[in-house]
Amino acid sequence: MKRIIKLFAVFLCLSATAAAGTIRLGTGNRIPGIASFPGKTADTAWVNYYVRKGFSHLTKKSYDLEKVLAYIDTACLVCEKEEFDFPSSLHLLRAEYFYETGDFSRSETEASLAVKKAENEMKYLLQARSLIFLGRYYLRTGFYQASIDQYNKSIALADEKDLKGIKPRSYAGQAEVFLTVSDYKAYMTNLRKMVEVSLAENDTLDAEEGLLRLGTILTEDQRDFRKADSTLKECIRLALIKKDTYYAAYAMANTGWNFYRQKMPDSAIIYYQKSLNYSSGRSANALGNLGTIYRDLGDYNRALKFYTKSLDIANESRDWYSLSWVYKDMSDLYLTREDTSGAFKSYVLYKQFNDSVLSKKSTLGLAEARIRYDADAHNKEIDLLELRLKNNSILNTGYTIVVVSLIVIGLLIFRSRRLNEKRRISEMNHKISEMTQANLRQQMNPHFIFNTLNSIQYYMYQNDKVATNNYLTKFSSLMRKVLDNSQSTSVPLRDELDALNLYLELECLRFKDKFEFKITVDDEIDPLMYKVPTMLIQPYVENSICHGLIPMEGKGFVNINLKLTEACIVCTIEDNGIGREAATELRKKKEKNHNSLGTQIATSRLELVNSLYGTSLKTVYTDLKNEKGEADGTRVEIHIPILT
Repeated sequence: MKRIIKLFAVFLCLSATAAAGTIRLGTGNRIPGIASFPGKTADTAWVNYYVRKGFSHLTKKSYDLEKVLAYIDTACLVCEKEEFDFPSSLHLLRAEYFYETGDFSRSETEASLAVKKAENEMKYLLQARSLIFLGRYYLRTGFYQASIDQYNKSIALADEKDLKGIKPRSYAGQAEVFLTVSDYKAYMTNLRKMVEVSLAENDTLDAEEGLLRLGTILTEDQRDFRKADSTLKECIRLALIKKDTYYAAYAMANTGWNFYRQKMPDSAIIYYQKSLNYSSGRSANALGNLGTIYRDLGDYNRALKFYTKSLDIANESRDWYSLSWVYKDMSDLYLTREDTSGAFKSYVLYKQFNDSVLSKKSTLGLAEARIRYDADAHNKEIDLLELRLKNNSILNTGYTIVVVSLIVIGLLIFRSRRLNEKRRISEMNHKISEMTQANLRQQMNPHFIFNTLNSIQYYMYQNDKVATNNYLTKFSSLMRKVLDNSQSTSVPLRDELDALNLYLELECLRFKDKFEFKITVDDEIDPLMYKVPTMLIQPYVENSICHGLIPMEGKGFVNINLKLTEACIVCTIEDNGIGREAATELRKKKEKNHNSLGTQIATSRLELVNSLYGTSLKTVYTDLKNEKGEADGTRVEIHIPILT
């Protein structure tokens, strides 16, 4: 509401003073009125005037964004009133304003419009300034390559149109990008180019800035005493010619630091004193460094005087960084003098101000991260909008719509046919796999029945009617289970274990308690919910009994344990029999033509299940040894797929 009232007031002011030919601003200055310019020229002149005033406010150290907004709103009002487009300069001013207020998405939009309109208006200097602004914008929002591209465009435009003052600022901007990504070599290369083109254009101010930044990094990260010394002294020379006390004082202080790092304290003191002369003795950094130099020289009283002056100035300017490191150096001085009380007090103050510096950096880092996140989201929205506009332009062309639609429909039909064909082939393969698995089950069941009937026949020959009857009862129950389970490729784990338990009881009867058995199921396994391939465990148990336990002397034991893993059910069959090597030797002697058909079929079925369900399940054999290294049984781990 306040903004609307303000715009309305400006509009009334413009209307009321048009005839008089003058407009009185808040400062009391008189400026040419609209009547001073004929027709459209008057409107354009006023827009340009307000834009210039807006830019002049932004260049001040302590600018008032409310005033800048007032000039922008007034210029926009004139454009809207007379119904002509915003000029490129107004778009750039709006971009600068939105950038300063943190509205980065609108800032980029306005800057991009400024570049396009300036090119159409053939205002190449303004176009180059807009490109430099975009380079600064992309650096701030974290799009480093885009930033470099904008600076390169401004350099190319400056070369093409012979624009002055653009290339130094562009090289300075690129240097900032490379410094941000810690590419110091490229950083220094761009600073050298900045100095070179600045001197070629007689722009000593930019040359001084480039020399100062180049000399500073040569005293720190890319330390080179001689190059730093010559570079900073060249900056001092240019600054003294132009009577630029700011760059002179700054470069002298950095020269002092360069000498200090080279362990040349006398030269360092001279340049720090010169720096104070040009900064009117108000440099907290120079005073603090002088204190540190005198501390290192053992002149503690003079060092404390400089430290105190530095702290006073830093407190006035709220320079937390200088306060932090000066208190730290003072703490070291007190420790050298064995003044633990003074050292402690100084260190506490150092920690206090250092925490403030770190907190400020952290807050700034979070703000920068938020800015980059918002900018990235804005760019994605723009990309999406451009995609939609592109699709809309395609849809507006009737012939293209028809052609594209026919192509799409044809591709969809072709793709649908291929998918149906793949699905049909897949179903056929699935059925073939099921038929193969059913055939394997038919091989498995006769093999098991044959072995069981042999056992019944044995009892009949022994004329043991009770055992024969008991065996037949259990056998009939087992056959019922086998027949029921054979109707499907998989059965609930409970049914599989019931059949396995009956089988083990039959074998115990057959071999007259030659062995004992135990079946343990993990509590996490639901026997009703989980399904397993039919008769998969029994052949391995049979192999363990017949080849491991029966040939041994004494009583055997077979332990069957089922545990649940993420990928499968692990069934472990462990016996204390003679081991696989001894069993193999016995088979060679007694049954030369024997082949363990049951385990072969079970292994084939497991491979088929892997093929059918895309699993990689397997059987792992382990030979158990006792303390003497002798065979002490066999462990078989069967990785059974979980079917639900």
